[in-house]
Amino acid sequence: MSKEAAPLAQSSTEAPVLTSVDGPIAVIRLNRPKQLNVLDIAMGEGLLAALRRIAADATIRVVVLAGAGRSFMAGGDLTLFHRDPEKAPAAATQLIDLFHAAMLAIRQMPQPVIAALQGPVAGGGLGLALACDLGVAADDASFLSAYTKIGTSPDGGTTWSLTRLLGARRAMEVMLLNEPMDAHTALALGLVNRVVPAGDVEAEALAMARKIAGGAHGATAAVKRLVGAAVTADFAEQLAAEKVSFIERAATADFREGIAAFLERRTPRFEP
Repeated sequence: MSKEAAPLAQSSTEAPVLTSVDGPIAVIRLNRPKQLNVLDIAMGEGLLAALRRIAADATIRVVVLAGAGRSFMAGGDLTLFHRDPEKAPAAATQLIDLFHAAMLAIRQMPQPVIAALQGPVAGGGLGLALACDLGVAADDASFLSAYTKIGTSPDGGTTWSLTRLLGARRAMEVMLLNEPMDAHTALALGLVNRVVPAGDVEAEALAMARKIAGGAHGATAAVKRLVGAAVTADFAEQLAAEKVSFIERAATADFREGIAAFLERRTPRFEP
C-alpha cells in the first residue's frame, strides 16, 4: 500500500477509522482491534465521513472495507447502553442514525465496495458486510445475527439484506436461532463471493479491487446502480432503466474504446 493520500489520510493510527489510497483504490479500515471493532459513536462518525469523502472523489474507483486485528466488526459497543440503561433509547438513536447513514452512503456511492471479512462478523458487522457490494471472507470468519440474544431486533439493513439474499424462511432462521455460520456456509448461501485462507483475505479483496478498477468507471457505476434498482423494480421498469443506461454509455469515450478494442482484439485502455 502506498503512502496515504492527503485528502483521505488519518493523521493518527489511533483514529477509530483509517483511510488510505493507492491509485484508484481506497481502503477504509475499522480500527478498534482490541474491542473487535465494535461500533461506537466515534467509529460511526469516522466511517460516515470517510465514505462521503470517497464518494465525492472521482479519482477513486473501488473501495475495500476492512477491519484491523482479528475481527471485521463484532457488532455495536454494548457498553453504550449499559452505562445508563434509562438513556439506552437515546444512545441507540444516535448510534443507529450514524450507522444507517453509512449504510445508505455505501449503497448510493458510485464506487463498488468490497468487504474483507475475518473473524467474528456479528450484529451490526453482519449488516455492514451485507451492505457492501462484494464480500471476501477468510476461512476463519463466522457470521452471526445475535440481536435477539440481547433482547432486540436487527438494524443496519440486516432484515432487508438477509431476506433478499436468502428468502424469508432462511432469513428468519438466521435471525431467530442465532447459530454461528461458517465462511463456507456463507459462500454456499450467497452471502459472500469468495473464501480464502485467513492470511490472504485483504490481499484477495485488493486483487478484486484492482481488477474492477481496470474497467470503465462509468460502466461499473452503472452496474452498481442497476443492480441496486433491480431489487425493487418490476421487469418492465428494469428494462427501461437498462435502455437509458446503455444509451448514455454509448455516447462515452469508454464505449468507443471498448468497441474498438474488441474489434481489434486487444485490451481496452479506458479513461483513467
